[in-house]
Amino acid sequence: MGEMRRPTMTDVAREVGVTAKTVSRVLNDDGPVAVETRERVMAAVARLGYQPNLMARNMRVGARDAAIGLVIPEMGNPFFGTVAGGIESAIRTRGLTLIVGSSSETAVLEQSLIAAFLGRRVSALMIVPSAASDHRHLRTERVAGLPIVFLDRPAVGMTADSVVSANREGAKTGVAHLIAHGHRRIGFVGDLPATLYTRRERFQGYRDALAESGLPFDRSLVESGHDQEAAAHATMRLLGLADPPTALFAANNLASMGAVVALSRARRKDVALVGFDDLPLAEVLDPPLTVVAQDAAGMGAAAAELVLSRLDGDRSKARRSLVPTRLIARGSGELRP
Repeated sequence: MGEMRRPTMTDVAREVGVTAKTVSRVLNDDGPVAVETRERVMAAVARLGYQPNLMARNMRVGARDAAIGLVIPEMGNPFFGTVAGGIESAIRTRGLTLIVGSSSETAVLEQSLIAAFLGRRVSALMIVPSAASDHRHLRTERVAGLPIVFLDRPAVGMTADSVVSANREGAKTGVAHLIAHGHRRIGFVGDLPATLYTRRERFQGYRDALAESGLPFDRSLVESGHDQEAAAHATMRLLGLADPPTALFAANNLASMGAVVALSRARRKDVALVGFDDLPLAEVLDPPLTVVAQDAAGMGAAAAELVLSRLDGDRSKARRSLVPTRLIARGSGELRP
C-alpha cells in the first residue's frame, strides 16, 4: 500500500492474514466464516477504505459490461437527458455501459449515489454537482487513478477535469442582442440567489452586457423563479412594475417556459424575450423564441472523450473544456421597444 491506489480484496486478505476467498465469503455472506475472522475482515475493510466490487465483473477498459456512473441533478430536465445521450453515444463503441442516478439537487443524495457507484467499482465517475456539494472526499479516488469528470459545473474543494458551457459569454451575448435592438430596461428571470456556478455565471453575463453598454444595473428588474410556474409569477411581477421592462432575459430553460406562459396569459406580444437553453417547439411559439443554445450533446461527448483518454492512460493535469453557446434569432428577441 506504499503508493496511492484503490485497495483490493488481496490487500484486505494480506492485512488480515487470510485468503482472498475468505474475504469474499465475508463480503458476500457466502459460506461459513468464524465470527472473529469476520470482524477482523470488516475492520480491515474500513481501515483500508476498500470498496467491494458488487458487480463482480472485469473492469478492464473495453471489457464487456464495464460501467461509468453519471450523477445528474434531475431526470425530468431535458438538458441533462441530452447530456447523458451524448455520453452514451461516445462510450458505446468501447463496450461501456452508462449508469445514471439523480441527486434531486441535494448534496446528501449526490454523495450517496457516488458511494454506490464506487461500491460497484465503476470504471469512471461523471458528476453534475448539486448546489451545496463539496467534493474533497473524492481526492483519494482521483489520486488513485479513477477518472472523474464534472459536467455543467466544476468541482468544489478539489481539482478535477470539467466540461462546462460558456455560460457568462452566452448570457452576455443574449442580453447584448436585446440592447442592440433598442432595449434599455431588460428584466432578468432566473434561479436566485446565484450561488450555483451556472446561475452565477449567467447572472454575471447579464450584468456585463449592461455595463459594457453603459446601462445601470437595476435590482428591481431582477426576479427569481426556480421552476416554470415560479418563473411565470416572476415575469408577471416584472410586467406589473410602474416602469416595466421592455425585454426579458430568461436564464434557463424552465425560466424561459415560465416567461412564455406569463406573456401568453397576459396577451403580451410586445415584450422581447431571449432565453438561455433551447426549447422543444421553440420555433412554433408566437413569436418564435430566440435563445442562447447550449450544445448539451456536445458537452456529453466531450466529457466522454475526456474519460476515455484517462482510461487509456492519460495522466496529464486536470483540464477544463469550455463548450461554446450560439445565439439563435427566431423573432422574440428581435422585437423593438
